[in-house]
Amino acid sequence: MADQFELRPLDQFNLKSLIDFRIGEYDLSFTNSTLFMFLGLICLSGLLMLFIKKPQLVPNRMQAMGELIHDFVLGTVNENTLGKGEQYFPFIFSLFCFILTLNLLGLLPHGFTVTSHISVTLAFALIVFVVLNIIAFARHGLKFFHHFLPEGIPLFLAPVMIVIELFVYLIRPVTLSIRLAANMMAGHILLYIAATFVVIGGITIGIIPISFVIVFTGIEIFVAVLQAYIFTILTCTYLNDAIHLH
Repeated sequence: MADQFELRPLDQFNLKSLIDFRIGEYDLSFTNSTLFMFLGLICLSGLLMLFIKKPQLVPNRMQAMGELIHDFVLGTVNENTLGKGEQYFPFIFSLFCFILTLNLLGLLPHGFTVTSHISVTLAFALIVFVVLNIIAFARHGLKFFHHFLPEGIPLFLAPVMIVIELFVYLIRPVTLSIRLAANMMAGHILLYIAATFVVIGGITIGIIPISFVIVFTGIEIFVAVLQAYIFTILTCTYLNDAIHLH
């Protein structure tokens, strides 16, 4: 029994090809990651449609939930951009909801956590990075480069400061993506290990691990929401820099 349930917690993150498809040297196969991204898009679209279906002056439960999420993200955007980022709310809202949906789908039995892969989270982070740079250049033009040389810096320190500020700026997508992927992966590994001990221990010995699984599942739901929020609030912080050149 122990050999059958060998601890291999990283296997749950393996990409599996469901439909093989190649064009020359390029592998465009439909994988489990692709499947859960489509499922996330479908689930999110369905929920949003339910939220806005037949809006009422006195909202029902679904409408109230939708308004709660809307107001929460809008408040986050306004608080972190000094009220100047509301026009970019649709982008931030879509980002938050999609990441949250993918995080939660990964908690389903036999689910796949798309956001545990650095390639996916880096793609999200690069989209944010490109969009915010476009916003910065559109609003400030060449003055955007003042961001890399804060006022009051002595001239002899300017080259060093420019290199440091440029490095810190360019590393943003990397830190943003690693933070999300690492946290999602770590939580799922702990949950897998606890669940494996339940199976190995059987009904009697597995009672204690079962309690840990329940607790870890609750924690993972919290982490899924928290990590989507952290990604969003950091995006809002970077948006504030793009708007105000801080």
